[in-house]
Amino acid sequence: MVIKYYPGETHVYEAMQANDPLLMLVSYDGLEILLANIDDAFEHHILLKKLDYKETEIDRFFRVIINQEGADWTFVCPSNYKNISSKEKRISVFYNDGITQISKAIQAIGFKVDIQIPKRYRRHFDILKE
Repeated sequence: MVIKYYPGETHVYEAMQANDPLLMLVSYDGLEILLANIDDAFEHHILLKKLDYKETEIDRFFRVIINQEGADWTFVCPSNYKNISSKEKRISVFYNDGITQISKAIQAIGFKVDIQIPKRYRRHFDILKE
């Protein structure tokens, strides 16, 4: 797992020690983590640009805001996720993949926190209960 820091590793570790919120992007395949203090990048798509990715690559990553109190997952499932045509199946697979990859990323950065999905992103949870 490759971890990329913006603007640099030392700066991000200082933010971690201060318990500042961090933007974290975790690639769907779990091979990349992008991290920045939220004050340095403000939004996930800005973090991508600052690390020389295209904004359109946002749909290659699970989007998380994390500190030592928890990890808030911005649950946005792309309509073409893994080319699964069934909405119910796609959302279920996306959810399970996200829990797996985000959990690994949390461990990789040395945190031990729960993953939470803020209420405003839970609109598909009725599908997951079926």
